[in-house]
Amino acid sequence: MSASWNMNKLIGKVDVALIVLDSLRYDVAQTEWSTCRTPNLAAYLPPGGWEKRHSPGSFTYAAHQAFFAGFLPTPADPTSHKERLFATRFAGSETTGNNTFQVDTSDLVTGLRRHGYHTICSGGVGFFNQQTELSSVFPKFFDEAHWSEQTSVIAPDSTRHQVELAQQRASAIDSGKRIFWYFNLAAIHQPNKHYIEGKNKDDIETHAAALRYVDTHITALMNTLRKRNDLFILLGSDHGVLYGEEGFTGHRIGHKHVYTVPWAEFLLEQNGQVHHTPLDE
Repeated sequence: MSASWNMNKLIGKVDVALIVLDSLRYDVAQTEWSTCRTPNLAAYLPPGGWEKRHSPGSFTYAAHQAFFAGFLPTPADPTSHKERLFATRFAGSETTGNNTFQVDTSDLVTGLRRHGYHTICSGGVGFFNQQTELSSVFPKFFDEAHWSEQTSVIAPDSTRHQVELAQQRASAIDSGKRIFWYFNLAAIHQPNKHYIEGKNKDDIETHAAALRYVDTHITALMNTLRKRNDLFILLGSDHGVLYGEEGFTGHRIGHKHVYTVPWAEFLLEQNGQVHHTPLDE
């Protein structure tokens, strides 16, 4: 794993985007990358493809409670652990350091708001639909929280609608204002059988097909976000999902294909250049 980014030198200068491909399995993501079936995502990944990491949660709510407190997926290689990029300050933390951007709030989103960021949530799965108290927990962190049936798990073209939302909001906000974007891309989450014609149930093949669908829209999303400003991007999954392995189906299960997720962190400049390691200071 490369040297840690110094987030204290980036926050306030760059926009930040956390893009979660909900339910994406590491093994599927890496296979699709290695066989060149996700060329648009590959353009933003390092030469070896996706980084293998372990999620702090086995389903969306648990993983995101950790994410929004600064506990992002950790490297699967025990020799590669480094200080966290972000943290909500608490006594005795052993994973923060000089490069960690720390906030004195209960969640990172509120902390970034207090540092001048306009915060935008584009939700996909039900934990972002604001229809119940539980599904309003995360949206309430943000200045803007968007969810609709068109961006939900039941919409076959959900990612396109989320890109269109990003295009609308990016053009409406003053270019001098820094933004923290959160995207919960729900296309890969069940149901995903509609991504292969004739399939009558979700399986590992439809999971991969859903990722290929997301890939067709990822360039438009990245281009939209980088037009405003240089952008630090966290891209990956919150958890995986099982399709009958060892008799299990779904997630919220302590299985390697659930807690092992793909991840990438990079700086995307306005000119389109991608940096996977910190720039020389």
